[in-house]
Amino acid sequence: MVDQETKLNVLDPLDPTEGEPGEETAGEGNSAGAVETAEAAENAVKPEAAEPSELEKLKAERDQLLDRVARMQAEFENARKRSERERNEFREYAAAGVVEQFLPVLDNFHLALKSKGSADQLRSGVELIVKQMEEILRQMQVVAVPAVGEAFDPRVHEALGAVERDDIPDQHVAEEVRRGYKMRDRLLRPSLVRVAHNAKQVSD
Repeated sequence: MVDQETKLNVLDPLDPTEGEPGEETAGEGNSAGAVETAEAAENAVKPEAAEPSELEKLKAERDQLLDRVARMQAEFENARKRSERERNEFREYAAAGVVEQFLPVLDNFHLALKSKGSADQLRSGVELIVKQMEEILRQMQVVAVPAVGEAFDPRVHEALGAVERDDIPDQHVAEEVRRGYKMRDRLLRPSLVRVAHNAKQVSD
């Protein structure tokens, strides 16, 4: 019995400051709670990313449309200038081709003026030049408007007056003052004519 009591007395007394195994100290628990509270407060303070308002969306769409319209206008203006430049170049090229064909005619006129021949010879030379010019015009599909003997047509004839004629039907072309021309179906200029007035046909 004495030995057992001695052993009991030898055991170290319990430390009242020590907690049971697995328990955290009060100080450590308070620190963890404070950290969590601070994080929650910080998250609450941070504002969420504001979504763009409907007005801002409309303004952005408007800016995009205006930019697109500006680009389209610039493209249209460039296309118009390019088309105009191409038309001018085509006109210049076409005019140069026509002038080139008439240069030999001009040369023949100069030769005729330098000629020392008679009036008949000069007339024959001019007639040849006229035929040369008419051939060039024919190749360009330019033809004279039919006039003398044709029924007066205000679409291709321009009347300068009337003449009394009983050998030509009434309201037909009696004289051609200036020849008219057309290219294909396009009238270049009308014929200046005098129209016959046949009294016999009118009385009948």
